[in-house]
Amino acid sequence: MKKYDVIIIGWGKGGKTLANKLGLSNKKVAIIEKDPKMVGGTCINVGCLPTKSYTHYSHVFVETSKLGYKTSYETGKKAYVKTLKHKLEFVKKLNQKNFELLNKNKNVDIYMGSAKFLSDYEVEVNLNSNKKKVKLTAKNIIIGTGSVSRKLNIEGAAKSRFVKYSNDILNLRTLPKKLLVVGAGFIGLEFASYFANFGTQVTVAQYNSDFMPNEDKEDSKFILDTLKKQGIKFEFNTTCEKFKDLKSQVQVSLSNKTKKYKEKFDAVLISAGRIPNTLNLGLENTKIKVLDNKAIEVNKYLQTNVKGIYAIGDVKGGPMFTYISLDDYRIVSDQLLKTKKNRNLDNRPLVPTNVFIRPSFARVGLNLKQAKELNLQGCYAKTILTSSIPKAHVINELEGFNKLIFNKQNQLIGVSLFSYVAHEIVNVFSLMIQNKMTFEEIKDYIYSHPVYTEMLNDL
Repeated sequence: MKKYDVIIIGWGKGGKTLANKLGLSNKKVAIIEKDPKMVGGTCINVGCLPTKSYTHYSHVFVETSKLGYKTSYETGKKAYVKTLKHKLEFVKKLNQKNFELLNKNKNVDIYMGSAKFLSDYEVEVNLNSNKKKVKLTAKNIIIGTGSVSRKLNIEGAAKSRFVKYSNDILNLRTLPKKLLVVGAGFIGLEFASYFANFGTQVTVAQYNSDFMPNEDKEDSKFILDTLKKQGIKFEFNTTCEKFKDLKSQVQVSLSNKTKKYKEKFDAVLISAGRIPNTLNLGLENTKIKVLDNKAIEVNKYLQTNVKGIYAIGDVKGGPMFTYISLDDYRIVSDQLLKTKKNRNLDNRPLVPTNVFIRPSFARVGLNLKQAKELNLQGCYAKTILTSSIPKAHVINELEGFNKLIFNKQNQLIGVSLFSYVAHEIVNVFSLMIQNKMTFEEIKDYIYSHPVYTEMLNDL
């Protein structure tokens, strides 16, 4: 049994950052990762970064049509293959960079293998290299095993060559001519958007009538109408009942309130959300409490019900974002290094949300719907259409809106943005909300020109 100060299970954003920080602080650390291809976590390998690469280059492809170049499925297919090549190259580099970060830290031992709890403070690692098992112990253990795609129990899905989840579809070698996306959540919409940009005929099937149900109704409708104009087909109140592989396509049996029908697709993406990855961790051998949704229960300091054992990132449930995992690292680091900063979930700063469609959607703080639900009186919205912004005309990106929510004290409490740079400027608005800036302060600020944010002078 080898003893450590800290054992970290999972090499994601929070886990690797914490391991490096603790190692540099002279703590003896063990980090365990079962999949070499996941060193660095979901974000750099099969999540945020590779998908945003496709998003970016699909936008570039669309932009060429504004200069008179012909865009079609055939030209999109070539652009897609070049993007795939770029994606594979930079993901490999980042994966290696993340490995080297900890490999050069003399206080961090790396174990490539599967971790399993034997008891509260004992972990067994089944090593990938030689299948030998080693036992480790520590008074502090961090669980950062992330999340996995939710599987749907649809006939034929498990055996189909054409049915994919988010991890798999990133590596499709050729651009599908027809794609079915099952699920209209944020992840599904991002994939639907970039495939459509490259020229794929995309259909999104949603089992109910929901589309961005947490947003203000008029905002959701604006975004849905925009995506439809881009050629994305939406089938609401529609369920997939069966997948049947043909020679080069998959036949999908679908049904809605009025009919049952079959349609052929080159690929299917099942995007039904993600669930915490707690399977096969041996948590049943511990006193660690796991909730019904598979998430590990934690307090405001991310400690489980077992002293010294923490859960960070997706595995604890809640918003599943890389930047949440990074902030989780800060909370746990403060606890283990006793910095007395008292960082915790209760005093966490505002968390922005981005959806990388075309144009981007981003939000931070409250929208009008949420303000009403909280019974906040006197709240009002100021909306600026993107088409009224000079910079939007410069780059010929006129679609979208920019909606600011103020309380009765005229303080900014939220923004909903649907514009070319929404994902960037949302962070500026987050700071404005955090600093309780007022309508007049925001309106009369000096912004440079020509930029998107100068729209605020026109509030």
